[in-house]
Amino acid sequence: MANADYMVVDVPVFSRAFPELPFIIEHRLAGHPLFNLPRLMALARCLPRHCVDYNAGALAIDQDPEQAPGNGLSIRETIARIEENASWMVLKNVERDAQYARLLHDCLADVRRFSESLAPGMAAFEGFIFISSPGSITPFHIDPEHNFLAQISGRKQVFMFDARDRELVSERQLERFYSAHPLRNLPYRDAYGRKARKFNLAPGQALYLPQNGPHWVRNGDAVSISFSMTFRSALSRRRSRLYQFNDRLRAFGLQPYPVGHSPWRDATKDMVFRATRRARKWLTGTGKLELGY
Repeated sequence: MANADYMVVDVPVFSRAFPELPFIIEHRLAGHPLFNLPRLMALARCLPRHCVDYNAGALAIDQDPEQAPGNGLSIRETIARIEENASWMVLKNVERDAQYARLLHDCLADVRRFSESLAPGMAAFEGFIFISSPGSITPFHIDPEHNFLAQISGRKQVFMFDARDRELVSERQLERFYSAHPLRNLPYRDAYGRKARKFNLAPGQALYLPQNGPHWVRNGDAVSISFSMTFRSALSRRRSRLYQFNDRLRAFGLQPYPVGHSPWRDATKDMVFRATRRARKWLTGTGKLELGY
């Protein structure tokens, strides 16, 4: 066991699972003053409006986010009455605030000591804070980053699925996800439930969620506050480029090999993609071929 300032890493477990499989590690963030409700209310006031999302918490697992019902409250009312108003809220990119940025960097610096030899190139740190009423649901979805989800207060269950299972998320869905970056929620069928790994998170525990790992979340019987710490690596960026490249091949009527099925094809695609991006940057000065990944 190796102890760091905030994240407590079990090295054998980390080494066996990261970066492809979910696992639990401990943290020392429970009770931190940056996560009390008055401080979170102050943070919400300072963030741009597009960095605060909230809605009713009683959602279906496969909820269409465009149809998610509102809760009829202001941001302040939602946080102040979160125990009773059946709501779900996320504060996005909290690293815009200097105090939260410092905490995010300190936590991920603890992780970097062990992750860099397995998936080098840690960069693009982003932080998200989830404030949820008892029993609220986060629908079935995927994320493009490496993610450590730290439970600060309350409890929740995370239902995690294998990122390699193409019954759950097809190659085409992944290609579209990385090319156009549509909404992340996915169709869900009850039959998927037998494939889930259920993680019960309590304060002081964090769950690692691999890139593209489908999951949904159900809160316990108390208010839940969670801190999601995400980053990109050379591996995650490469995967995103390959899915974008395959999407463009399909636009020409081709049927590309799935990502990860042919190492030499993946290497060739990545080389072409990066060369094209450099050429576009040289010709236009924009370099915007890769869509944020």
